[in-house]
Amino acid sequence: MISTWVSVIVTLVAFVNGARNDDVMLPCATVQTSSSVVRLGSPVTATCVIRDSCPQVIGQNVRIEWRLGNGFLPSSSVANESSRISEVVIPSFNHTREFLTCCVHASTTQVVGGVEIRAGYPPQAPQNLSCQTNLTNPNTLTCSWAPGQQETHLPTKYTLHTEIRDSNENNTYKLLPGIHHYTIPRSGFVLFSDIEIYVKAVNELGVATSAPVILEPISAAKFDRPAILRIHAVPKRYNCLKLSWSLSQQQAWMHDYRLNLEVRLKTADSSQWNDPPIQVIRSRQTRSLDLCRLLHGTKYLAQIRVRYQQSPWSEWSRSQSGVTLESAPTGRLDSWMKVSGDHMHKQLSIHLFWKPSKQFRANSQNVSYIVSVKTLPGEKGKVCSTKENYCTFQLPGRAKRLYLSAVNAAGRSSPTEVQIYLPKAQTVISDVAVIPHDDRSLLVQWKSLSSPGLSGFVVEWRPLLQTDLSLTQFEIANRNQTGLLITGSFEPYKPYGISVYPRFKDGIGRPQTVNAYSKQKAPSMVPKIHIKKSWQSYVELTWDEIPLDQRNGIIQSYKVFYWNEEGPINVVNADPEERRVVLKGLNTVFLYDALMMVSTFGGSLNGSTIHFKFDPFDAVGVVTVVTVSGVGLALLVILIVMTCFSTHRRLKGHFWPTVPDPANSSIKRWTSESTQDSYLPWDTDEPDPMYLSQLSFLDFPVNLSKEDDDPWLSNTEDTSDLGESICGSPFIIGYNGSNSDSVPYATVIFTAPCSSPTVKDHVYLRSESTQPLLETEESFSPKCYQNVAADGMPNEQCFFGPCHDCVPEKGADILWEEFPFLRALNDIINE
Repeated sequence: MISTWVSVIVTLVAFVNGARNDDVMLPCATVQTSSSVVRLGSPVTATCVIRDSCPQVIGQNVRIEWRLGNGFLPSSSVANESSRISEVVIPSFNHTREFLTCCVHASTTQVVGGVEIRAGYPPQAPQNLSCQTNLTNPNTLTCSWAPGQQETHLPTKYTLHTEIRDSNENNTYKLLPGIHHYTIPRSGFVLFSDIEIYVKAVNELGVATSAPVILEPISAAKFDRPAILRIHAVPKRYNCLKLSWSLSQQQAWMHDYRLNLEVRLKTADSSQWNDPPIQVIRSRQTRSLDLCRLLHGTKYLAQIRVRYQQSPWSEWSRSQSGVTLESAPTGRLDSWMKVSGDHMHKQLSIHLFWKPSKQFRANSQNVSYIVSVKTLPGEKGKVCSTKENYCTFQLPGRAKRLYLSAVNAAGRSSPTEVQIYLPKAQTVISDVAVIPHDDRSLLVQWKSLSSPGLSGFVVEWRPLLQTDLSLTQFEIANRNQTGLLITGSFEPYKPYGISVYPRFKDGIGRPQTVNAYSKQKAPSMVPKIHIKKSWQSYVELTWDEIPLDQRNGIIQSYKVFYWNEEGPINVVNADPEERRVVLKGLNTVFLYDALMMVSTFGGSLNGSTIHFKFDPFDAVGVVTVVTVSGVGLALLVILIVMTCFSTHRRLKGHFWPTVPDPANSSIKRWTSESTQDSYLPWDTDEPDPMYLSQLSFLDFPVNLSKEDDDPWLSNTEDTSDLGESICGSPFIIGYNGSNSDSVPYATVIFTAPCSSPTVKDHVYLRSESTQPLLETEESFSPKCYQNVAADGMPNEQCFFGPCHDCVPEKGADILWEEFPFLRALNDIINE
């Protein structure tokens, strides 16, 4: 837009040359308007006069045209054609600023003249003029106003005018554009003299003046925040407090002037100040104030503010506290009692709660409560003394009445009789519902059946996350009520247990209890899903209960979402009480994902995703495995029973083998085959033969020295291991002679090598083992027997027992009946 008008101006300079007259440049055309500044929307008339000497029109037939900005305007020509005059009328000028140009049109269109027209509105009178005195150093008077809601679209100048009435001193203060406030210095006003103040607004369309304000600067002063010096009790005046105060240090010079005060109070346990505040008219700061008609023995917080006549109020002072004088408590206490125990045997446990009634006054900061019972006429016994709002005790068996009193340092209140209500099994309440009313209250509603003797209801509530009984609260409702608005410091997202008890003339009925929240939100956690079991195409999912402190509301639903890589997302709703769900119709081939969403009235939260897949066998395979396992287990049980109770000896022998008895062995039956875990038939009546584990042979050198004629006498070592074979046993497969755990019963000594076909000399040597292998042995020391030569003649040497006990008889035969093994061996040798 600016570049357009720059070109217009350049064109005007270039072509509006006119004709020179005495070296003076005359304009080519003259444009005249009714006004260059007009009211927005008003008509505008303009006339364009072209000089005959204008170069652009000499010798040419031209046509005059009008333009407003970039648009053409219709025009009318004046009858005098030689003067080349044209006129245009704009019925409504709707631009705040625009150029109106006159052009001549011949071979080309050229601008020969123009004018700028501006439009707007005259200023409105300034509104809401107000002034305020600042009494801090330096003192000033600040005035402000509103310029008016209508935009003028024209430059508007504001000036502030003051006139001091007593001195007729006038001052005018000019303001910067767009500024609508001004601070008058201390030299421009007198604190206690009236001053007239007004504001004037001026632009090219008019002048407007605000309504004048006449004030005394001191009455327009806003004082600094005052201070309470002291607040204390008045002697012998139980319901009064005395308060002294002062202004700030910079304003202390006004101590002789009377000011207006407001005092507001509240008790220490209250959050609301008294409304309206206490008004104190024309008070000096040198005088204290008496605040009366207060509660006895009560701590109060006080604040004050000041002003001079109708000046603005100062800010409230900081709080100061004071306590009125104590007096004995007055009024009664509201109580609520819960009874438990065996009332038939008069063993009752009492939970008594109380609170101040509307008429109760503690009249003290330190108050305690006493619960006493009356057992006999004229006798009272104290069962409880506490500063809490509850008491738990055992009711004495002979108790007739129960009394509750409040006590402080000044005295004791009149006792309140508490009726003892016994519990009843009667239930008349149903459909208890709790609706949040606001952040500090809940609406409890219930339904009750018509019942004779019903006298009212008790609504009890307590926070479930805390166990302190002092937090239990209650309200009493009459028998016609079906709802009650309870108030208190309810915390959002915390659970409260609310119970409604029916109260009868002779007892308390069973309550109905619900959990409630003043405000709910999404739970803080989602329990982890567990796969309890799966079968065929079914999966059972379970989860644990959300802890009460993380629910943040009443759980409304558990939703389980599950899907596979090819199927859609499925949703199953679970019962909030059961906390389990069964997913049906699953494809055992795919891998499944599942997650759970937990919802309350305040929001929902999604848990983590789990993955599960079925085992690679179907239900038929499971049944087959279970069936085969069952049959095998049954056969095993039958086999064990038959083994334990069977009389078949061969069968028992497989599980309980018999220890061999050398006394009943027969060497003639020894074969390599029979030594390998062979057993004789058990169906004969003969004594059970026993099989020895091995037969060992020892070889000694053939040429023995004289000293070695009897090697056994010269050898002092233990002979308990002489049964181990040097040559090896020909009857035991794989025997290597290194089994140190086996101890042979006896050893046979041959003078010839064991490989020799002919055996000339042999000796029988009993082992020195302490193992009693023969059933006939009664001690670890064997009897003495003679060694027998190959020809059957006895030898004087004793090997079976101590020699001093053995006196062998010459020519005596060995007792073969006692040594069947030796007898059989002897028969083999003799053969």
